[in-house]
Amino acid sequence: MTRAQAWKGLELKARDARLFLVPGLCTRCEIVEESATHFVREATIGGNELREIVTLEPESKVTFFQAAGPREGVIINELFEDEEGELLLRFYCYMGLRGKEPNGREEQAEQAQFASENGYKAALMSTLKQTRELLAKGKL
Repeated sequence: MTRAQAWKGLELKARDARLFLVPGLCTRCEIVEESATHFVREATIGGNELREIVTLEPESKVTFFQAAGPREGVIINELFEDEEGELLLRFYCYMGLRGKEPNGREEQAEQAQFASENGYKAALMSTLKQTRELLAKGKL
């Protein structure tokens, strides 16, 4: 997969997460505002209503700023090459629960859930799988 193809998959995911996340995890995802520098999407993911400000750094990085919902912080999906020149996708986030004690009981439980097999790793693997499937179908 080329960087351009991987980027197209990330951009599609940013615009409609329903296509890329584990089936049933995202039940609504719509762009409600768009400008030259960002767009705002509203989504229902894992039963939570979210509002995210999304920025795209072409063929490099997608950043999701959590503007409303149970979490605050940022999620980043970044394309990069390793030392051998192999294209990789890095996923990282800086998140907390809105209105909860930092690193408190609720945040620790949330962290454990997202670190589980059904958490962020599943979302990342699902994104890669769907991107590869779209590529195989000639849609990227």
